[in-house]
Amino acid sequence: MKTSSKILIALGAGFVAGGLLGILFAPDKGSETRRKITDSGRKISDTIKKKIKEAKAGCEDELSKINDEMAEAL
Repeated sequence: MKTSSKILIALGAGFVAGGLLGILFAPDKGSETRRKITDSGRKISDTIKKKIKEAKAGCEDELSKINDEMAEAL
């Protein structure tokens, strides 16, 4: 994994951790805090699913290119 990728992952994890800690220590009612945590979790889950779907599509495109190049070479 490249250094820049590691840095981006670390920054993302830091933002998430900071956001959750901010919510936990906010002076809201417990039900409101739980709702905020649930909403944050859903957003993170949706983002991860989107990134996985994009990566999968990219891999499929690359595999298709490789298969085309191999077919031409034969």
